[in-house]
Amino acid sequence: KSNTGHPMGRREIDIKPIADARVRKSTFLKRKSGLIKKAMELSILCNCEVALVIFDAKGDPIQYSGGDIEEILAKFLDKKPLESYCNEDYSEKFGKDKR
Repeated sequence: KSNTGHPMGRREIDIKPIADARVRKSTFLKRKSGLIKKAMELSILCNCEVALVIFDAKGDPIQYSGGDIEEILAKFLDKKPLESYCNEDYSEKFGKDKR
């Protein structure tokens, strides 16, 4: 346990919108960095094409691609996705009983 009385390590959090703008921005920056790192690792380790597009709270785009993003996106638009997910799928895919 840490000196705050909480167990050390990762804690489960409720996945719901963050009300505090400062905390929301900080969380966005940390998670954006982690998501880009995971996308890079997936592309490098598995030799696959990855395109990631994120729009921040102001609507400004952020992108990562493991190759030419325009070619990857054109390929995506030409093919029907093998898998497709949205926010409503979160509980079913990653809920407590899915660990």
